[in-house]
Amino acid sequence: MEFQGLVYLALYYGTLALTVWALADALVRPAVGYVAAGKLTKPIWLAITGLAAAVIFLTKSPLTFLGLPAVIAAIVYLVDVRPAVRGLRRGNTGW
Repeated sequence: MEFQGLVYLALYYGTLALTVWALADALVRPAVGYVAAGKLTKPIWLAITGLAAAVIFLTKSPLTFLGLPAVIAAIVYLVDVRPAVRGLRRGNTGW
């Protein structure tokens, strides 16, 4: 395999892992955390991150017309939404 092929393969698996990580994280966060943080609701973020993972998986490349927005959506979730939802305390127990 040529060097360029290896770079594309690494880019594909890296972006696939990124989008799946965003989807998995969106699944485990409590739904009330999204609203409390002032973000879109959990079902909307599940749809966005799920669609992003599906697009990357099906197109086999993040460098397509739909691949780039999918990667950007996953990055927005991981950089903006995840820290906001993760930083909230759980109940009155001090979590």
